[in-house]
Amino acid sequence: MQQAAESADQIVQRTLSSVAPPLQWTHQTSTDMLCLDADADSHGLGTVTRRAVVMTKVSAERRGGLLGVVERYWKKSGYKITSVNSDKESPAIFAETPDGYRPGLIVGSAGQFFLEVATPCAKRSDVTRPKTKAAGQDYYERKVPAPNVDDAFWSAAAPLPSTGDN
Repeated sequence: MQQAAESADQIVQRTLSSVAPPLQWTHQTSTDMLCLDADADSHGLGTVTRRAVVMTKVSAERRGGLLGVVERYWKKSGYKITSVNSDKESPAIFAETPDGYRPGLIVGSAGQFFLEVATPCAKRSDVTRPKTKAAGQDYYERKVPAPNVDDAFWSAAAPLPSTGDN
């Protein structure tokens, strides 16, 4: 499970690093559980979910743009988009990597973005906190506040300019 968690950390890091201008984000507490497979307990298998929270304020007008940037990155990386929630208040996008990791980017209250990556089943083991470095203040294992970082681009109320390649 530790190796799977480290691979999930890389997905978090690469996904958030693909966004320009860059976002500030923090790790959120990880969780692990037994695999949903009925025989998982007898085989000692589990999964890990790594989470990151975007601390940059993303205006309502820019949220769809940020989801689009991530969707394009995931597709370019060979991920299969498995679901899109186009709800105006809580849009989200979910994918699966060729090796079974399941990332999801969800917009929560106050427009805060949450990136979760669930691992495939792996041999149960202890899992340490993420070794990848957060971009901004690290709130791991603490209460994460609402987005609190202004950005001239992502926080702006104007919609993204059209690139003509939509």
